[in-house]
Amino acid sequence: MKKLITLALAAGLSLSAAAAFAAPETYVLDDSHTFSRFAYSHLGFSTQESRFDSTKGKITIDRAAKTGSTEITIDTKSVNTGSTIFNSHIQGEDFLDTAKYPTITFKSTRFTFSGDTLASVDGNLTIKGVTKPVTLKVTSFKCAPHPMAKKDACGANATTVIKRTEFNAGKYAPSVSDEVTLTFAVEAVKE
Repeated sequence: MKKLITLALAAGLSLSAAAAFAAPETYVLDDSHTFSRFAYSHLGFSTQESRFDSTKGKITIDRAAKTGSTEITIDTKSVNTGSTIFNSHIQGEDFLDTAKYPTITFKSTRFTFSGDTLASVDGNLTIKGVTKPVTLKVTSFKCAPHPMAKKDACGANATTVIKRTEFNAGKYAPSVSDEVTLTFAVEAVKE
């Protein structure tokens, strides 16, 4: 009987330890190392690249269960093209209409892993009040102790391509490319 109780306790402790190991962890985006970028062909002459300077959000990930979720909010008024005049142009009604739509949001619906590595994130992207499903292809992913923050951290790079006409931001298309490549450089520190 004593052996049976000991075995039951050991099994219970093993299950508790496994459950604790597999618990979801939440990470808050480090806004000084997280940037959302967009690139498009300008009349076929060049590829223009710009970014948003303010991206906020959280990522919850359970690496053992290979699941996760994220909600990201981009401040559209933080658009940075490198030109104050062009920033105002992009913020206008024909493009981002930041007066009416001050944010772009992404809410995940599924994380997909390849082995232990995050491979893609499916979710819903909302721009100018229009929501469309997108898949972010993750090109790099790493979780490890952060040497300066002294906490666990995760980082990733991801990309997707959208058509701006589908989000009511299609002025000058197709001369100025309808296709826009979105890239995200994300670093997040554990709560």
